[in-house]
Amino acid sequence: MAITEILGFAAATLIGVSLGLIGGGGSILTVPVLVYLLGVDPVLSTAYSLFIVGSTSLIGAIQYMQKKLISYKAAIVFAIPSFTAVFLTRKYLVPAIPDPIFNIGSFEVSKNIGIMVFFALIMLAASYSMIKDKKKSNENKDENAPLKFNFPMIALEGGVVGVLTGIVGAGGGFLIIPALVLLAKLPMKMAVGSSLLIIAAKSLIGFLGDLGTQDIQWSFLLLFTSLSIVGIFVGTWLSKFIPGNKLKKGFGWFVVIMAIYILLKEIFLK
Repeated sequence: MAITEILGFAAATLIGVSLGLIGGGGSILTVPVLVYLLGVDPVLSTAYSLFIVGSTSLIGAIQYMQKKLISYKAAIVFAIPSFTAVFLTRKYLVPAIPDPIFNIGSFEVSKNIGIMVFFALIMLAASYSMIKDKKKSNENKDENAPLKFNFPMIALEGGVVGVLTGIVGAGGGFLIIPALVLLAKLPMKMAVGSSLLIIAAKSLIGFLGDLGTQDIQWSFLLLFTSLSIVGIFVGTWLSKFIPGNKLKKGFGWFVVIMAIYILLKEIFLK
């Protein structure tokens, strides 16, 4: 086994650790790990990422269910348009993207390059969400207090996150959690738990859209997913000892570096 493969499978565990520690972030690294360390095609990597992220987030969501830290009403309101968007995106939009997408002089923007560049831009948005200081107005809110929903905005953001998830294969927790905190007024811990449930469901539903259109290597996919699931248990245990805010900011800066690397590699080093 090559050193890059060893690093790739080790990174699978770290993806789960990140999800367990901060409730997100790890999924944004899944596609780069699959593409650059394990040599998986970018389009197929987005499909694999949906299964890996969905399965790992489901395990995390079950842990939050046991602690009664999930708002099922908020999850349903957000999830319905998100589910629809991610399935339709994987089933129809991604296969319809032309290859090449366009040409600029002698530079050809292929489908793979387009997806990776778009993914890097999403990573930059994710890093900003993780690095910036959060407002603390909802952190100590009574978890049993009545929830007030901005239904149209929650539904709209659910659809947008669904399309983004379908294109790049990321769970979208960096968009879901702020939406639940600001629009559904959920306390942070409940927003994280609800987010994991939404990510799990919509990612696995999105993956269904790939069955029949992608050649899935199940032995590889299940091994990678199993390592990620081990990681989420480790991350949940470590979260008792590591300050989440400092970890989230550090991880955010790491994501910035990864995004810049992807942009340089795909645009300038091809």
